[in-house]
Amino acid sequence: MIRFEDVSVTYDGAAAPTVRGVDFEVPEGELVLLAGPSGVGKSTVLGAVSGLVPHFTGGTLRGRVTVAGRDTRTHKPRELADVVGTVGQDPLSHFVTDTVEDELAYGMESLGLAPDVMRRRVEETLDLLGLADLRDRPIATLSGGQQQRVAIGSVLTPHPRVLVLDEPTSALDPAAAEEVLAVLQRLVHDLGTTVLMAEHRLERVVQYADQVALLPAPGAAPVLGTPAEVMAVSPVFPPVVGLGRLADWSPLPLTVRDARRRAGGLRERLTAVEPESTPVAVGTRAPAPLPEPPTAGRTGFFRRRRSARPAGTGDAPAPGTPAAVTDSLTVRRGRVEALYRVSLTVAPGETVALMGRNGAGKSTLLGALVGLVEPSAGTVRAGGAVPHRTAPRDLVRRVGLVPQEPRDLLYADTVAAECAAADEDAGAAPGTCRALVNDLLPGVADDTHPRDLSEGQRLALALAVVLTARPPLLLLDEPTRGLDYAAKSRLVTILRTLATEGHAIVLATHDVELAAELAHRVVILADGEVVADGPTAEVVVASPSFAPQVTKVLAPQKWLTVAQVRRALEGDR
Repeated sequence: MIRFEDVSVTYDGAAAPTVRGVDFEVPEGELVLLAGPSGVGKSTVLGAVSGLVPHFTGGTLRGRVTVAGRDTRTHKPRELADVVGTVGQDPLSHFVTDTVEDELAYGMESLGLAPDVMRRRVEETLDLLGLADLRDRPIATLSGGQQQRVAIGSVLTPHPRVLVLDEPTSALDPAAAEEVLAVLQRLVHDLGTTVLMAEHRLERVVQYADQVALLPAPGAAPVLGTPAEVMAVSPVFPPVVGLGRLADWSPLPLTVRDARRRAGGLRERLTAVEPESTPVAVGTRAPAPLPEPPTAGRTGFFRRRRSARPAGTGDAPAPGTPAAVTDSLTVRRGRVEALYRVSLTVAPGETVALMGRNGAGKSTLLGALVGLVEPSAGTVRAGGAVPHRTAPRDLVRRVGLVPQEPRDLLYADTVAAECAAADEDAGAAPGTCRALVNDLLPGVADDTHPRDLSEGQRLALALAVVLTARPPLLLLDEPTRGLDYAAKSRLVTILRTLATEGHAIVLATHDVELAAELAHRVVILADGEVVADGPTAEVVVASPSFAPQVTKVLAPQKWLTVAQVRRALEGDR
């Protein structure tokens, strides 16, 4: 269905090809996963399938890419639209209408399908992706994860023969990601749809792939094989594979179920060893316990009684000034109550992970802490200031936010210019921002335009810009979106260092592995309310949705990460 024949792509002004020697075939009705570190050209390979490379991006494509027999060099994207559906990393750039239902219908209208066919397919897609309740919502009011599902749905409705997906689950909570992947499986197995997908969160997708095409380094030829074969040699791999490598299991497990079947001996070795406790920030103590949910007989089955919420559920304030405090914070957006009576205290040096399904209120809470959202009721303070009443120039030295869309912070023409502006705005020594970029993603040239960076590289640049001011409170919204495991590890190291130096960090994330590695404390939101708040190990171990892979494999023991298990085994020798 898709055929790459010795393909290389060189962009204008580049000294070397971004990808080289790409030569493999994606058979009809298979799901092929494109894997590799950030910046190796995965998005370029995907763009060559849809015709965006080189017709839209420019540059030189050598070799040949054919899709359903059509050569993408001689067929522009609009001439491939009936066979190829594409969802990029940024769903906002994908939308052309205002509401969910209109967006799902737009592609079919462009192809001239009959109204009754369009209506049926829209309804099917709304149900498949759990979007029925959002059908009339303006797209601009949706959370990032909800927007991602709409973007995927808009390319499903025309029933293309080929789907090209660039990190389709990056903005989704674990449950929503499973729903999307289940839909893709159904399309592949039941309808024979061919799927080529790039994804950094391999723990979510690798078990569903028929083949994996690994791009090991920029300009290197891809390695193609079964998931187990490729994961044995890949520089990027999910935690369950890392645990298999540590325990010397062969063949390597790709799923939690496979790993649990082999983990009996490992669990026995770890029985006598206590897992390292999650570090606790200086000056904090355990949060007050949440009340038991009201019984069905008093409020109706699974319905909550709002008046039963306590005024405070976060940590008791640390000695000195807390980095952030919300007291009964309520935010309303029209008729939607995005946050309801959220009380939270974050101490200096503490890292708090906000988790919960898409639309739970995580981004709204971050927006309130940085002054982008004004409370409807209650109070909020960050860095000793009331954020929505503080001038931006003063606030930037108290609290910094890295948003879901890092391009919102980037306006210069080159990486060097962005870094120089960040140094000047923060009053930092020249080269401070550039050094942070090098730590997160080495090898990015000074004269690179931010729009030419991958999503992960843009996020790293935006993070460096914010960190240059070294604000006492750092807020991150989905900070690992677009980052491979190595870049994520570097990010964890930097954030740990900042926390050790006394910076408070609040991050909204669907990345359960990141929370396990980094967070002192996890706060779970649902429908705008805090439903769990406590030490990371206690909260994630008790949650099937938010437990990391290592926890699921080694349960009931409370291990969180491969590194934690490795240190325990080394100490047991």
